[in-house]
Amino acid sequence: MAADEKNRQSPRHEVTDEAIFKVAKEIVVKFIEVGRLTPSAFEETFDRVYKAIERTVRSK
Repeated sequence: MAADEKNRQSPRHEVTDEAIFKVAKEIVVKFIEVGRLTPSAFEETFDRVYKAIERTVRSK
């Protein structure tokens, strides 16, 4: 395998639950900051965002 081909292949890293949690939290907090979400809807929205991120990173 040529050096260029090796460089293009990235190793598959496991995404931790903590990493998914942090990303989901940042997204939901940003939604609250820009007025797209109220804090009272946090729980339902956080759950949906978390699950969407989890499906995305673990689907492959």
